Amino acid sequence: MDAARLLMHDRGYSAIGVAEICEKADVRKGSFYYFFESKQALTVATLRAAWSQERSRWVELLDTGTGLEGLEALIQEQVQLQQDQQRSTGSVVGCLYGNLALETNASEQDLRDCLREIFDDQCQLVLESLLGATVTGPLGNQKATLDNARSVIAQLEGTVLLAKLYNDPSLLNPLWQQITGLLGVTSTRFNT
Repeated sequence: MDAARLLMHDRGYSAIGVAEICEKADVRKGSFYYFFESKQALTVATLRAAWSQERSRWVELLDTGTGLEGLEALIQEQVQLQQDQQRSTGSVVGCLYGNLALETNASEQDLRDCLREIFDDQCQLVLESLLGATVTGPLGNQKATLDNARSVIAQLEGTVLLAKLYNDPSLLNPLWQQITGLLGVTSTRFNT
């Protein structure tokens, strides 16, 4: 699964095959089919394992401070990850889940369902932060909606996509300001 994750994040889902994954993992192709019925099944297992690890970090960051402080910490870490990747590899690699979501088609329903579950969970985590920000301020109750949580994730994914396309991590610099604008937050503390 580690080999698959690295290859998919680097080159995408469609560009790699089972043989290449097995070679990278130093296992025989026959062994692959003992554990996974297809590349799609491996990808689903890989994504679930990756999100399980990343989700723990999201929860930790979102629990930092109150409401929007945790969300700001999460966004800033996502920006930093892309900037670090660009410095170390020369390329903005983007988001594994977003990259794969762009590649999937209707015949890969299990993969699409898995990605949907991950994005739904991300949106739910963001929604919980938005709800927290209505209690502690500065967010009004009408802003703590699932639609706004999805918009935050869409802004994050879209900005990462553009940074990847242009291989320019500086495009991520105004992301937090864009998100606070999207949420209608006017406090200078959260609109820097």
